[in-house]
Amino acid sequence: MADACCSAKRDTIAELGRKAEQRRVLIVVMLINLAMFVVEFGGGVVARSSALMADSVDMFGDAVVYALSLYALHRGGRWEAGAALAKGGIILAFGVAVIFEIADKIANGVPPASGVMLGVGSAALVANLICLVLLWRFRRENVNMSSTFECSRNDVASNVGVLAAAGLVGLTGSAWPDIIVGGLIAVVFLRSAWRVLREAWPAWRATKVPARELLQ
Repeated sequence: MADACCSAKRDTIAELGRKAEQRRVLIVVMLINLAMFVVEFGGGVVARSSALMADSVDMFGDAVVYALSLYALHRGGRWEAGAALAKGGIILAFGVAVIFEIADKIANGVPPASGVMLGVGSAALVANLICLVLLWRFRRENVNMSSTFECSRNDVASNVGVLAAAGLVGLTGSAWPDIIVGGLIAVVFLRSAWRVLREAWPAWRATKVPARELLQ
């Protein structure tokens, strides 16, 4: 009995330790994303880049995502699954927003400044690689951390696309590489939203509190 009790305490302490580590990591990546949102959005406005501005809005969305993850971290499986559902909805909303922005760019856009795109896009890539490394060991911890890692991985893919677009804009002098990469970022958003929502919905349903328990 004593051994079982000690084992249970060790498991509890280990779980609390993991939660504390997750919290610290989420705070760090949230602050990184907030800072890079300001830098990247400003760079997108200066460069007139659809891809850069879309990626910056994704940074802001991720900061909101990490805040939701922090809120759900100590509130059990149902809250974690609910936060994942919210994150899936946010990703979906940004995917749709990028599509509308691209449509406007096709109608009214001009070629962006490739040099600014390269500089700001490189800084964003470094920031997101740091976030990805920090989140790596928690990627299979639970549905909450898994969906958070998914957001960070999407960011790295988006940054690579922005850099590719910047290079092509510089070579061709055309706005189309910027528009195409913005479209690809939108596809990544929509695909990721589907994956997160597909995993989070069953987890949320499985932890749903029966109505008869709420009445007790």
